[in-house]
Amino acid sequence: MVDLKETNRLLDVLMATADSPEPVAEGAELYCGLDVGTAFIVLVVVDAAGEPVACAYQFADVVRDGMVVDYMGACDIARSLKEQLEGRLGCELLQTAVAIPPGTESLDGGVVRNVAESAGFDVVAVFDEPTAANMVMGIENGAVVDIGGGTTGISVLCDGRVVQCVDESTGGTHFSLVLAGAKGVGFDEAEGYKRDSANHAEVLRIVRPTVDKVASIVERSCRGFEVPEVILVGGTAELTGIEDRMEHQLGMPVVKPSRPMFVTPLGIACGCRAKVQGEGR
Repeated sequence: MVDLKETNRLLDVLMATADSPEPVAEGAELYCGLDVGTAFIVLVVVDAAGEPVACAYQFADVVRDGMVVDYMGACDIARSLKEQLEGRLGCELLQTAVAIPPGTESLDGGVVRNVAESAGFDVVAVFDEPTAANMVMGIENGAVVDIGGGTTGISVLCDGRVVQCVDESTGGTHFSLVLAGAKGVGFDEAEGYKRDSANHAEVLRIVRPTVDKVASIVERSCRGFEVPEVILVGGTAELTGIEDRMEHQLGMPVVKPSRPMFVTPLGIACGCRAKVQGEGR
């Protein structure tokens, strides 16, 4: 089983900085990760050692099925988050990496890069989302599954090398649609209800068929490879018990970090650091 102890430590540090980031020393080397997601846009900052120093995020309805549909809205939020963290840290943030769903480089890679550049960033790399998540977890063998709002991205790794990378249009938005229909409420109300952990037992029972569909996507993506375990990340993986249901369906261990929503943006920032420092990751 993968050891997520260090990943969870970094996530704990990251969440602490979301509440009270401290100013950094003049000339400090800082690297950013901008995650333009379906439900949230997240900006994470790490230092030269890869330790989190700041995090800011905002709810956003600018991405659907992995594609940016409100470009100006995404730009405004990215710029706001950058300015917010620059004010708290007392310095300008210059370099960032970004991430996109696997296989969408020709469709949306340039758009996400443009969003970051419009905020004043120098974009040093564009990663696919599950591979970015693994830059903080360091999985050698297994499947990293990023269940986002609009899509589910899967990276299968063998001996630290990505051997399969796919993306399917099923994610948290579909969970919310099923929940809205079952409860007879609007989409926005269902989305809010889903995010409240107090409701997760009921939500999981209602959206179980959609969870099973995600499991079938993962199973299909892993065929032909020796996959000892599955690691869940992404905002939809915050749903309590989703890992147990998927483990039951897949017949293999399924685990997740303590705050799966923030693994990918933290990994993007770590990837930015590795790229600039020439670590070749």
